[in-house]
Amino acid sequence: MSHYQHLTINDREMILEGLAQSKTIREIARNLKLAPSTISREIKRHKRRNIGRYSPDKAQSDYKFSKRKCGRKPRLLEDTSLFQKIKHLFLDCQWSPEEISQRLLPETGETIINFITIYRGIYAGLFDKPSLSQGNRGDIRKLRHRGKPRHNKDYIEKRGKIPITNTIYERPETANKRTEFGHWEADTVAGKIGKSCLVTLVDRKSRFLIASKATKKVQNR
Repeated sequence: MSHYQHLTINDREMILEGLAQSKTIREIARNLKLAPSTISREIKRHKRRNIGRYSPDKAQSDYKFSKRKCGRKPRLLEDTSLFQKIKHLFLDCQWSPEEISQRLLPETGETIINFITIYRGIYAGLFDKPSLSQGNRGDIRKLRHRGKPRHNKDYIEKRGKIPITNTIYERPETANKRTEFGHWEADTVAGKIGKSCLVTLVDRKSRFLIASKATKKVQNR
């Protein structure tokens, strides 16, 4: 016996007959060679509210209605107008799948296609021209990273960081001993990410402070 099977109209009529004969759920399940839980769920799910009794006709009708709604939905990229719009944005405008998905959102008011679906179409070669072969010689080359991982495991993020050409140990002795004016230390006091921050400049000798509020902390790219 399989772990899962659909009940037929004959099965449902036998359930009704068993209930009419005051048989237990286990007895009905034994006669149909089904699990008692299957019979129990079937009866609870398809009782007519007005009479409070199990109805095989209602159960069969509900089953057919649910079966019509199930099944895989048509592939979104088979929509010609949607496909052509995505193809134009990807190949001609060099937009990423994430940008395309988010751009279509305000036009329709809902997410009509996920960026993952677009990636799948790209890797499947749906946007390739007939003269191009599949793989990295096709439209995958239009991706900003050509379908390759962005970074390897040893990659160190450098964006938003100011490159330090000289270490603190190389600064002049006059700055270390605070014997000379004009050696400034800069710092930022940041609040919430993306919000305003405080920029400070302090002269090491005089401890003179210059501070100003910046509207936004911008990272260098």
